Amino acid sequence: MSGIIAPKDLGRPGEQLFGYDSLPPLPAPYDRQPEPEFAAVKAEWREKYCPGLDGCVAVDTMRPPVSDEEKKAFVEKFFQGLGKLFSDANSGVRQPLELSFAYCAKCNTCSEACHIFRASGGQEPHRPIFRAEVLRKLYRSRFGRGGALGKALSASEIDASWETISRLGELAYRCNLCRRCAQVCPLGLDNSLFAKEIRKIFSQEMGLAPTPLHAKGSMLQLKAGSSTGIGKTAFLDMVEFLADDTGERLGQPVKIPVDKKGADILLYHNAGEFVAWPENPAAYAVLFNKAGLDWTLSSEIMTYDSVNYGIWYDDTQAKKIALQQAEAIKALGVRRVVVGECGHAHKAAMVVADRFARAEERLPVESSFPILADMVTKKQIQFDPSKNPFPVTLHDPCNLVRQMGVVKPQRDILRALCPSFREMTPHGVDNYCCGGGSGFAIMNSPNFSAYRNQVSGRMKFAQILTAFAPEMTDPHLPKYVCAPCSNCKGTIREIFHAYKATDQYNLQYGGLVEIMVNALAGLERPYLEFLD
Repeated sequence: MSGIIAPKDLGRPGEQLFGYDSLPPLPAPYDRQPEPEFAAVKAEWREKYCPGLDGCVAVDTMRPPVSDEEKKAFVEKFFQGLGKLFSDANSGVRQPLELSFAYCAKCNTCSEACHIFRASGGQEPHRPIFRAEVLRKLYRSRFGRGGALGKALSASEIDASWETISRLGELAYRCNLCRRCAQVCPLGLDNSLFAKEIRKIFSQEMGLAPTPLHAKGSMLQLKAGSSTGIGKTAFLDMVEFLADDTGERLGQPVKIPVDKKGADILLYHNAGEFVAWPENPAAYAVLFNKAGLDWTLSSEIMTYDSVNYGIWYDDTQAKKIALQQAEAIKALGVRRVVVGECGHAHKAAMVVADRFARAEERLPVESSFPILADMVTKKQIQFDPSKNPFPVTLHDPCNLVRQMGVVKPQRDILRALCPSFREMTPHGVDNYCCGGGSGFAIMNSPNFSAYRNQVSGRMKFAQILTAFAPEMTDPHLPKYVCAPCSNCKGTIREIFHAYKATDQYNLQYGGLVEIMVNALAGLERPYLEFLD
């Protein structure tokens, strides 16, 4: 667990290659506070999982092979999948993958842009090019890219053992797929592709994927219509309760239309909002009603949950979900689909689904953010900014901002409604991932939550602390992180809990629409519960 780790070291026998004992310090006031406990690997974890990379477990379905036959089969399945990556079977990704495979200059520009590499203290395996280099060497050792000499050289530089491949599988889940590396690459290459494609080999060829993404994610959604497991009856009950509860809280009736055929808008939420943050879909209902929009929710299978976990790890699962969602939405007869506050759902519904669907299957899908901004900038609704006097900063979800370019509308809203709004540094397309992207927000297998909270989420927490530096030590003043994405909110919630940030310093988090409703003119009671 010391010294610089090279690709060949992934095959080194032993229990753990490296750990996280010396993380870079956080800004004040956490520069003098101890880190939350990062538990050591337990003996039973080594028997049940493969924590040999860094002591953490993401792929909780991967078991250490016992016999030589099992080890050989494990390796061969991986190479079968690796060969397919550069075949016509992978036509949707093959071209950009081959360009990244062949033309990386190893200039390391991407390393300084990677929040995980920086947060880990510069651990070599967290360089974006490290993962790519391991995959190159494995490919060339078997398939001979570069001729016989290249094959021989690569074979001498990498140990194609089950230890190497199992650690590479785990390493693919130490990347948030935020694509900040692709943004800064002087050649326009995308190192995040390697992480995604390794995940795909493990799932599609080897049957290995994190339980929260596969068994409790994609498979549950295909069965029940939602990764939450909520059925139609339970969903309708939740919506009815939400309308009644919100109406009572605001002192005015709140209507939430469901299954309104032919409506202009199907409002498409991450179903997790109804479970964890019901105030978010309720706030959408209040605003859409006040703006006089013709909208509806749907209770039908595959249309009340906008998520598609397959886009993180398995193209087959992603396509099944996307096509079933499109078919169910078309049956409702709405004119357009409007995606709520979920960066992952934006990408799944607006980018990925279009690539899977034939032209006649495609739906008009758009973000809710420009619609919300019009409510403020075009004065469609009356607001009172003095109701939001506390400090506010904005987190930029990677899929929404960096990958899709939805940057301005949310800022127009916050600048108009929050007198003490301030940007993070950096912000917009340069912002850092929350640390929960690509599925990390919902993964809690052994030690992985500690990795997310203290490593992948570290740069985001540092950004938040810096944004609120002048007010951080005032526990009586609420400080609000606007995070317009379900996965980002979940990650920020867990980071705040791990560091006791809300209890000690009154750091709060929530979405965009909640702060909009809180600023509505004429409401006698705050909508944000921490103000009530």
